[in-house]
Amino acid sequence: MTKLSSIADYVTDKISSNDIALREYVTTDCILQNKKGREIATNLPPQSCCLTRYQHGDVLIANIRPYLKKVWFADIDGGASSDVLVFRAKEGHSPSFLYAVLLQDSFFDYVMQGAKGSKMPRGDKEQILRYEMPTLSCSEESIGTFFLNLDQKIRLNEQINQNLEAMAKQLYDYWFVQFDFPNEEGKPYKSSGGEMVWNEKLKRKIPNEWDNCKLKDFINLFDSKRIPLSSKDREERKGNYPYYGATGIMDYVNEYIFDGDYILLAEDGSTSDSKGFPIVQYIWGKNWVNNHAHIILPKNEQYLMFTYQMLRSIPAKQIETGSIQKKISQENLCEYNMVLPNSILIEKYESIISPLWEKRKLCIEEINALIKQRDELLPLLMNGQASVNSDLSHD
Repeated sequence: MTKLSSIADYVTDKISSNDIALREYVTTDCILQNKKGREIATNLPPQSCCLTRYQHGDVLIANIRPYLKKVWFADIDGGASSDVLVFRAKEGHSPSFLYAVLLQDSFFDYVMQGAKGSKMPRGDKEQILRYEMPTLSCSEESIGTFFLNLDQKIRLNEQINQNLEAMAKQLYDYWFVQFDFPNEEGKPYKSSGGEMVWNEKLKRKIPNEWDNCKLKDFINLFDSKRIPLSSKDREERKGNYPYYGATGIMDYVNEYIFDGDYILLAEDGSTSDSKGFPIVQYIWGKNWVNNHAHIILPKNEQYLMFTYQMLRSIPAKQIETGSIQKKISQENLCEYNMVLPNSILIEKYESIISPLWEKRKLCIEEINALIKQRDELLPLLMNGQASVNSDLSHD
C-alpha cells in the first residue's frame, strides 16, 4: 500500500483575485456534486483577496461537506477559494491518475471519517494525505487516461443536452412569451403586426384568437397514498428505483411506482431557482416520488413538452406562499391563470421539440451508464482486479 502523500502535494501558491477572469475562479459552490465537474462561478470576490493558484492538470476538491463528492480536473489555470483543496501530482506521477484516485467513493468516505464539524463538516488536510491505495501493476498513465476519456464522453453528452434544452426553451420563448410564432406567411406574428387583444383576466394583451384558463383546467395533479416502512423494508427497497424529492422518500414511499413520463414541480423548501422561476424537472421510467414534489401531466398528454416549458416560465412569486419557508400549494398552482395558445400551435411546437427531447433522454441514459461503469471500474483497477487495455485508454 502507498499513501496519497507519495504521489501528490497540496498547492500553496497564491494569486490575487484581481489577476483572474470570472471563468478562472473556482469556489466550493461552482464545483458540482457527485463528480460532475464544475460550472462558472456567479461572481468574483467583492473585494481583492488571495486565492490558491491552480494550473491545468491540478485536481480540485471542495472541502466543505465532502460527502457531496465535489471534484474537478482543471483544464485551465486560475484561482480557487480557501475551502477548495488543490492537489498537484508530484514529479514522475500522472495528473490524470491522481484525478482517478480522488474520484473514488472510497476516497470521499475516508475524508468523511476524519471530517470535523457537524453542520458543515470539513476534511482534515493531514488525514486526507494519509489515504492509502494499493501499489499498481499497470501504469498510472493508462488508468488516468482511461478515466479522463470517460469523463470527456460524459461532459460531451451534458453539453449536447444543455444545447437541446436551450433550443427548446428559446423556441418556447419566441412563440409563447414574445408571441413571435410563425404567422400564415411564415413571418413572426407580433413583430409583423399581428393583432394583439386585451385579456381582462390576464391583464395583458395576447394574440387574437388565443385565450386564458386556470392551470387546473390544463393539467392533472397526481398523488399516491404513503405507507410507513420499517427499517428492514426501507433497506430492501432502497436503490431499486431512482427517487425524487427529499430523503424522506425512504421513510414514506409511494404505494406504487410512477411509471412513464411526468413533470415534477418542487412543492416546498427550495421552490424557485436563482432567476425566480419554479424548479421543474422532467422524469421518465419507473421512479419513486415523495411528497415534496407536485406530480403533473397535461390533460392532453401530447402537450408534455409545452407544459414543461410553460411551468418553468411562471414567475414563482405568483404561486408561492410563506416568507421564510416557501411553499407552492396545489390550490395556488391550480388557480394560476395561464395564457392558452391555439391547439394547432402547441401541436406544432410538440412536433419540433419531442424528437430533440428523445435525443436528450438517450444522452442522459448514456451518461448514467458511463457513470455507473466509471464507479464500478475504479475500485477494480485500483485494487488490481482489472487492467486497462492500452488501446481502450486512448479511444
